[in-house]
Formats: sequence, C-alpha cells, structure tokens
Amino acid sequence: MSEPADSSIETTRQENIARILDSAERLFRHYGYTKTNVADIARDLGMSPANIYRFFSSKTEIHQALCARMLEASYQQASGICRLPVSATERLRRYVLAQHRMTVETMLDEQKVHEMVVVAIEQEWHVIEKHLDRIDKLLAGVIREGIEAGEFAKQDAEVAARCFGASIVTLCHPQIVAQCLAKENRPTPDELIEFAIKALKK
Repeated sequence: MSEPADSSIETTRQENIARILDSAERLFRHYGYTKTNVADIARDLGMSPANIYRFFSSKTEIHQALCARMLEASYQQASGICRLPVSATERLRRYVLAQHRMTVETMLDEQKVHEMVVVAIEQEWHVIEKHLDRIDKLLAGVIREGIEAGEFAKQDAEVAARCFGASIVTLCHPQIVAQCLAKENRPTPDELIEFAIKALKK
C-alpha cells in the first residue's frame, strides 16, 4: 500500500477517535461517567457499539484517552507559561495560579466532570503518573534557570521541583481542591504560592 493511502487511513482513524472522544466527553458531562455506557456513545454517533470497539476495547479505555487529552491541555498550558520571558519566580507563580484556575473551572465547575476525574485518580492510571513526571521536568527546568540567575539557592533542581509540586498539591489536586474551596482556615492560593517560592530561595 502506498504511503499516501496509509496516511489517509490513519487520518480517518484519528478523526473517528476524536469523534468518539468528543461524544463520550459530552455524554459524561451531561449524564455522568457511571451512567454512560458504550452503547450510549454509539447511539449518539449513529454507529454500532461494535464500531466503537474497533477503536477502544472498553469504556475504561475511552475514559483513559479522555483523561490523557485533558492532561495534555494542562501540560501545554504549563509548558507555555514555563517558556515566558519573565523571571523564574514569576513563571512558577503564574504556573500554579493557572493550574489552580484550570482545576476549579474545568474539573470542579461541573460535578459530573469531577466524578470522571475522581475515578481516574482512584484507578491510579499511568497517564496521570506520566503527566506528573512531565510537569516535574518542566518545573525543574524553571528552577534550574532560577538557580543560575541567582533567584534561588543552589540545590538539586529535580528534587526541588518534586517538593515544590508537593507543596502546592492542595491547589491542583481535584479532590483536595474540592474539599478546601469552602474552608476559611486554609491559606489562599497567593499565600501558599509565596510560601513555596520562598522555600526555593533559602
């Protein structure tokens, strides 16, 4: 088979995958993850369940792909912020505020989306661990540049990145954010960010 034909087949395959994921996300948002099944997605797209199974082996696999897509959007946002021509301190501050805002707006605004995220976290899917590793690398790069510029104390940038991420987890972890939003005895995002950044400077 010629390369153009192969390319056309792959393009069609990716288009079908995107259609399935778009439908699944729409139904998950409307009815909830647990109340939606593969037959519902197939019906929404006007195709048979068997056709869905040509691309995904189960609803769980569709959910994993959706989770990966959401995390990729989060990563691209973080990557863009980490490349901004501002100080390392300012990049870290903007990164955390943006991640917190995305968590609140995308994952918590609609309860049914939150349900989907909680299931993914409880299953400890590899896509989440892979995302955390990629974010750690981004943060390590920013911290390393901050050390070189004299903004931060000399230290292991990779260890510092993991510790920084752990220190602001209450601003980015969907379940923890959901529990803390209405609490008055919790630090504000700005307070927690400043505390975490100060730790890098000592």
